[in-house]
Amino acid sequence: MTLTRRHFVQASAALAAPAFIGQARAQAKEFRLGLITPGGHSWNRAALAFGEALKKETNGRLSATVFHSGQLGNEAAMMQQLQTGALDMGWIQAAELGSRVSSIAAINAPYLVRSTTDVAKLVRHDAALKLLEVLPKETGTIGLGWGITGMRVVFSTKDIAGVKDIKGMKLRINPTPVYRDFYQQLGAAPTPIPTPQVFDAMANGQVDGLEADIEFSWNQRFDKVSKAMLQMNALFMPFAPLVSGRVWQKLDAKDKELIRGLVRQSLDAQIKDIVTTELGLIDKFKAAPFPIRTEPQLDVATLAREFDKIWLPKAPQIAELRKVGATL
Repeated sequence: MTLTRRHFVQASAALAAPAFIGQARAQAKEFRLGLITPGGHSWNRAALAFGEALKKETNGRLSATVFHSGQLGNEAAMMQQLQTGALDMGWIQAAELGSRVSSIAAINAPYLVRSTTDVAKLVRHDAALKLLEVLPKETGTIGLGWGITGMRVVFSTKDIAGVKDIKGMKLRINPTPVYRDFYQQLGAAPTPIPTPQVFDAMANGQVDGLEADIEFSWNQRFDKVSKAMLQMNALFMPFAPLVSGRVWQKLDAKDKELIRGLVRQSLDAQIKDIVTTELGLIDKFKAAPFPIRTEPQLDVATLAREFDKIWLPKAPQIAELRKVGATL
């Protein structure tokens, strides 16, 4: 049998095909992405949107599987996994990062801004994004931006008219040192209770209230065990999408650029989601009906100065963030 050129090309292609397929499979990567929020939460929805966009843009070569509700452990455990490369990505609260790196805790300082609309502007500012630059050295992770919650509120099992009524309250707070110092400054007794137990702890009098964001509070219906809600307009809790440094260094420049862009896209959608839905959630509380208190004449400047006496030496970046917040 005579071996024609066409036969030679076909035979060569057949021999090369298994090697090509093996190479393509070797380049494929499924990222494991962990976060603590439940399935319906805006952070989780944004993570899923990122994964879908990544798979679409790479024709399935890169993908992300989202593990919500702390399926991979709490944030401290996920940070350890990110550092070793056992976890590819994590969407981690600033509270966890700030407990490890004091400069990042600056983003949690009270009264940087007074509305969720301004939170959205602040986290996109260079001063806020610059905080993430220390992460590779300090935590072995790469920070890709900030997502948000709305301004946090205080739910109380007794009627509450203003900040002065927080004094003496056993208050369940996020245990980050910034929040602890701020609420102690107001005279509260910060009381650590795991999130799933907070509703019952309020119902049985173990605590007098809690501070949380509007989205989480409506999902958990804390109004059912409270007498009133105080809109503090003081604190917010951002999160940062992180990539393990060990994983990041193995990606080529084009994939890094793609991932950065798609994460930024999902964060923009998540931030818009919070800004546009928060007012609707507040209206739902009002319709419950449930009393919502505000304190427009509060001396915010004095409270901020008292807080800064403690925290500016540890996180001087607070000063720059306050300047930015004042211009928004």
